[in-house]
Amino acid sequence: MPSLRDLKRRTRSVKNTQQITKAMKMVSASKLRRAQEAILSARPFAKKMLEVLNSLATRADTDAHPLLSEREPANVDVVVISADKGLCGSFNANIMKKAEGFLSGVESETLDVQVVGKKTRDYFKRRKYNIRHQFVDIFRDLTYDTAGSIARPLIERYSDSESEERVDAVYLIYNEFKNVMQQDVVVERLLPIEKLEFEKPEEELDYIYEPTAAEIYDAVIPRHVEYQVWHALLESAAAEHAARMTAMDNASKNASELIEQLTLTMNKVRQTTITREILEIVSGAEAIT
Repeated sequence: MPSLRDLKRRTRSVKNTQQITKAMKMVSASKLRRAQEAILSARPFAKKMLEVLNSLATRADTDAHPLLSEREPANVDVVVISADKGLCGSFNANIMKKAEGFLSGVESETLDVQVVGKKTRDYFKRRKYNIRHQFVDIFRDLTYDTAGSIARPLIERYSDSESEERVDAVYLIYNEFKNVMQQDVVVERLLPIEKLEFEKPEEELDYIYEPTAAEIYDAVIPRHVEYQVWHALLESAAAEHAARMTAMDNASKNASELIEQLTLTMNKVRQTTITREILEIVSGAEAIT
């Protein structure tokens, strides 16, 4: 049986750890709230963009845009988004598992991985994957420009189909935020863009475009791709904070249970010690008499 001193030392250590996990839970809850607000604030932009694309679709040759044209996927890029840090449950492990399974099924001449987050970078480096670009520590100050810096090179490489650096298909793998308890790993095709399905507006408005509708459409379509990356980054950030908050909450509860067990053990050890001392005193008294 462990000594009373060892039990006290262990209890003190668990209590200190519990203070850390509780603090991390509170920080993650605050960051999750901000991440959810960022997702909500981005929705009006997405809605308005789709309205513009819906209007332009009736006035421009939408099928002619290079980002919509499909071709044989000889060169494939996969953008995998994870966290920069751990202590978030199975958040990163689920991403790695899904990405590994998807990559093993890709049939192409070349396969490049673009990693977002230190965890994916370290994972794919160890497994000798060809990492074309890496983006780490971007979640500290996540902005729309960050999404643009990821999306624009992909757009340029896809648009120039004659280039040696061209890419024929691009996929996104990230954690989608459902709720605090659920985050789902999703795989989306970023390029070529899936054929956009537009709803016919209830009220037809006659717009006058300057420059032409085709030129505006060509300018808006890349923005649509950038937004898809931006949306994935926001979802991943929210999912990470939710996963970490849940993990730290579970850790705090486990610490409470462990403290109760250690306290019970300490009481038993203390009681055993007192009983033994009483017996020794009684035995000594009997020996004297």
